[in-house]
Amino acid sequence: MNLVAISDAALRQAVAAAGLDNLDGAFAYGGGDDLNKPNLGSRRRTRVTLRDNAGNTHALYLKRYGPASLGQRLKQWLTTLGRSSVARVEFDAITQARAAGVPTMEALAFAQGNLLTDGRSFLLVSTVPGDALERVGERLLGPSADAQLSDCITTKLADLVQTFHGAGLVHRDLYAAHVFIDVHGPECDLYLIDLARVFRPRWRSFRWRVKDLAALHFSMPPSWIQQHWVRFLRLYLGNVSEKESARWIKAIHAKSQWMKRRAEAKNR
Repeated sequence: MNLVAISDAALRQAVAAAGLDNLDGAFAYGGGDDLNKPNLGSRRRTRVTLRDNAGNTHALYLKRYGPASLGQRLKQWLTTLGRSSVARVEFDAITQARAAGVPTMEALAFAQGNLLTDGRSFLLVSTVPGDALERVGERLLGPSADAQLSDCITTKLADLVQTFHGAGLVHRDLYAAHVFIDVHGPECDLYLIDLARVFRPRWRSFRWRVKDLAALHFSMPPSWIQQHWVRFLRLYLGNVSEKESARWIKAIHAKSQWMKRRAEAKNR
């Protein structure tokens, strides 16, 4: 199964010319710059630059999965009832998030083999502007941060997460590394990336939303947490009772502390 969702005819032709519109072509592709990251296993992430016939340059990301082990393939088959690879899950998550109004990358193409006999899949996505809050957050949100920019980040972040969760989706990796910020003066735009583990919980939605919020609390700069977390949470929750607000605060704090203890144990 493969799907190409590129409205730009010139870009679609450039993707096809590079062989990135089908499974075998994507795995045979030898261009671009591989992005090394620990624990990727059989996954490969490649930054790709394509030039179309109109002379325009397109920066894209190619994510290749597999071949996975039989156990991993069976787990994925059972989890999605034989329908979806990891690449298809993220393709659908990006599509759903964008439909809900969440700023994120564009899913351009994907293909998958038979989940049991092949196990390979790939996803091609556009880039988003800016840089990860994990890399620039301390500089932008530190003690000497611009007050107007800090307010912009807080407001936009609350709106992004509220919109995402409001669509019934949870991220499961909602760390500052996966929120990109594009700064223009005292204003900013935020984008959500890395939607590979996104899913729509059928029950225990509170638990999964708390996990997302705790990941943000754990990974955002301490100075921002101290000065802006209360406002962020108030914007995210909206008009809830004090009792309900206290329930969220307690659950998020407990989960964030658990993440901190786990990180400290790993670093010993």
